[in-house]
Amino acid sequence: MPPTTPYAGKFNSCPPYNNNNHAQPQSPYRSNTAPKPSRESVYNGAYSTAENPYDVPQPHSAYRSSSVSSVTAKEHHYSSSCTISENLYSSPQPHSPRQHSTSCPGRAYRHTSNCNSDQSCRNSGASMKARLYGHGITASYGEMCYHDNSLVSASLEALIQHLVPTVDYYPDRSYVFTFLLSSRLFLHPYELMTRVCHLCVEQQRSGDALLDKIRFHDVAPKLVQLLTEWTETFPYDFRDERMMRCLKDMTLQVARGDEYSWRAMQQMTQRLIKRLSALGQYEEAVAALNAVAQERPASLKSKQNSAQRNDILSVCDDPFILAQQLTHIELDRLSFIGPEEFIQSFAMKDPLENHKVQMSGFFRKRKTSNLEAYVNWFNRLSFLVATEICMPAKKKHRARIIEFFIDVAQECFNIGNFNSLMAIITGMNMSPVARLKKTWNKVNTDKFEILEHQMDPSSNFSNYRTALRGATQRSETAHSSQEKIVIPFFSLLIKDIYFLNEGCANRLPNGHINFEKLWELAKQVSEFLVWRQVICPFDRDRRILQYLVTTPVFTEDELHLASYESEGPENNMEKDSRRSLRSSLLHRENRS
Repeated sequence: MPPTTPYAGKFNSCPPYNNNNHAQPQSPYRSNTAPKPSRESVYNGAYSTAENPYDVPQPHSAYRSSSVSSVTAKEHHYSSSCTISENLYSSPQPHSPRQHSTSCPGRAYRHTSNCNSDQSCRNSGASMKARLYGHGITASYGEMCYHDNSLVSASLEALIQHLVPTVDYYPDRSYVFTFLLSSRLFLHPYELMTRVCHLCVEQQRSGDALLDKIRFHDVAPKLVQLLTEWTETFPYDFRDERMMRCLKDMTLQVARGDEYSWRAMQQMTQRLIKRLSALGQYEEAVAALNAVAQERPASLKSKQNSAQRNDILSVCDDPFILAQQLTHIELDRLSFIGPEEFIQSFAMKDPLENHKVQMSGFFRKRKTSNLEAYVNWFNRLSFLVATEICMPAKKKHRARIIEFFIDVAQECFNIGNFNSLMAIITGMNMSPVARLKKTWNKVNTDKFEILEHQMDPSSNFSNYRTALRGATQRSETAHSSQEKIVIPFFSLLIKDIYFLNEGCANRLPNGHINFEKLWELAKQVSEFLVWRQVICPFDRDRRILQYLVTTPVFTEDELHLASYESEGPENNMEKDSRRSLRSSLLHRENRS
């Protein structure tokens, strides 16, 4: 029988963990004195919304819907055509780089709209200039340059104009996503929206009021469609009051021209407000959880009292269940990351000089707050793993926890949760854990070495990238919700996007914007949006979730001291380190 996942056969020495109604194998981590609570008692321990971000309205329905229901036949024009139910860059393209080599990897991932006569007239009305170049044809339409019908460069003004819909023209979906994503490298989203709306209205003016009204009535549905794509894909742009004010002004403008378009604008605004409200609730809940997690663990001076503190095995002794709950947290937090946060993380590196003052305030205010919160979750999980290992006083208990986390990491790998997998490996490789030689001697490390090999950073994480491709292929042909899960090692994804930005210039020597680079940025972010939309199929265990996100963890200094308390210093350097840490932490406790 063929393997059911691309990872099957990697861990033949470990029996699979089933998630069904059949009897589960007895866990080797289950304590004889502390029986595992029943599912009913677990759910009876639910906690309030203020304590739990997983009880607030989640944005899955808003982000992950494939369409927006319409009321009338005419209103179907305003359904969310830019929802990310599929990767805009995933389908084979006529000019895919797989078919021919180009000088830039992002050159031909996507077309803009077809270069017909209407479009060539739109681009400044200039005559087309074409010439052979390599294996393809490079053509210029005014201030826009194409290679094999794929946009490669243009002036900023031409790109803005290319985004403006008319009665006979609407920009390609991939172009809309790409330019809305990366335009913030060059101008404020508010300025872009103002200029696009102004151009769309002005292009309908003819000097005849009646004719102007008729022409705007005809173009209004496409303007609403563009604004719908913007609000659905980049809703966080509208946390800026000026963006909402501009949206309100356009609603009033549309109301004078087309009743159906006005109704669609109202529905779009309601969805946007609902989504932003859910984001605000999520951020407040995460802040409350982080405040609880800042409490310090039990005093290190009386480590024998640590037995009174719950550890991970007393909360969950099944590696598969814990991996499922980690996946819940990962997907929940991924779902709130806006695609623009990847670009805004380095947007201030190359803004136009005359926009620095205006843009700085915008990008300081929550520019990457959800992205940073997700990175902080990775760090917390790593420290939680290290804390759980260093806390027990008995060597046998520490070894059992290490083996448990190895199995959890394996289950995360099989699920496709590479971020939790890497966080667990990182925690187990921290110096305070790695130095516990007597503890590690009691652990069978064969599975751990396999996992480390899969996440080996050598050759630019080539092993991990191979596994990620396998998980992505499994997701694309999935027959179940579980097979759709792909959670990338997030820090490496950010690093890839950062170096892509650093490695390619934003502008070419002729002053044009390097749109090949923008295609590639959009391709990587679009893949993330596909992964983000998956709804976790596993049952939630609120007791485990609360433990994972609120249990206090040691700081780095506290971890080192706990490690020395578990296994004493082996040399004078470690003795000096322990003495210094004790003095420093004691002084800190007295001050607090």
